[in-house]
Amino acid sequence: MDVVISKPKWVSHAMHYKDALKYMKGKQQGNITSYKTPWPKFNDATMQGLEFNTITLIGGRPASGKTLLVDQIVREGFKLNPGMNLRVLQFQLEMFGRTSKLREFSAITSKTYKELCSSSDDSSVIDDKTIELCHKHAIEAAKYPIDVVDDPVSVVEFKKTIISYMETHASSLTKVVKGHPVKIKQYKKTVVTLDHSVLIKKDKSESSKQETLANLGEACTELKKKYPIAFILLTQLNRETDRPERNEDGKYGNYILESDIYGGDGLLQHADIVIGVNRPAKRFIKTYGPDNYIIEDENTLVFHWIKSRNGETGMSFFKAEFHKMSIAEMNTPGQSSSFKPTRK
Repeated sequence: MDVVISKPKWVSHAMHYKDALKYMKGKQQGNITSYKTPWPKFNDATMQGLEFNTITLIGGRPASGKTLLVDQIVREGFKLNPGMNLRVLQFQLEMFGRTSKLREFSAITSKTYKELCSSSDDSSVIDDKTIELCHKHAIEAAKYPIDVVDDPVSVVEFKKTIISYMETHASSLTKVVKGHPVKIKQYKKTVVTLDHSVLIKKDKSESSKQETLANLGEACTELKKKYPIAFILLTQLNRETDRPERNEDGKYGNYILESDIYGGDGLLQHADIVIGVNRPAKRFIKTYGPDNYIIEDENTLVFHWIKSRNGETGMSFFKAEFHKMSIAEMNTPGQSSSFKPTRK
């Protein structure tokens, strides 16, 4: 009986040296670039933006601004990354599509969602000039190659959808190899966002939501190795963060920790970057963490860089501008006079 030998799963590490050197050269010459975000602090904490073939996991409490964060990354991405052959695929499982676009109109008009819907407290009706501005923005923004999936999906459906998307928008390039023309498939750089990992449907074969999230992480890792995708996944935090003792002024428990990310190792081990977004004023915290940062603005956001595979961990401060549905950088707050350095 003949033995069928399948293709080996291993490759020589020489190929990885070659790939690493090619990547370095591409970065040096500017032929390979990261996906820049609207914030220098964010770009500095990453590889001057989000690299493709990576997974970024963002966890936060409700109303912490994590959805604003992703919306702005997508909304401003095409202007900040000119010349990049780019597409965006958004899995928008939580928010109604119309609501998402009204929030976008809020960002470009500096009017609140209620004002745009003629439902503000003063009962004023939105003016035609504002509607015309939104109309012009919609025409311009609709030109960008952004596609949305708003039906609930399982991990299997999530994976199949992305494969179909990448293959549909791929192109072919003919190269001459050893005197023979060879067709090489080229995939477009794609930002894939998921607005809430917990809303991924549990498959019949999965015994728990934790298993679903572990499978999600595995699927994203498999896909990022095959395609030039920058994944941005949003998730919630464990209930542990709601304990009163974690919200007392000046406690280490104020900080978002790796163990706070919902789903635990199921997602964490697959992520290249993990960011915990906190809004201290929502928990009436006035001095944040053992460093006693003074929280004077109720819209102060703290980004905890919990994991950065190719960068450094740390903390940075931003401000949510909910009235215009955007996020802005802010200076690091001052520290309370009661702060006692633990390090020299």
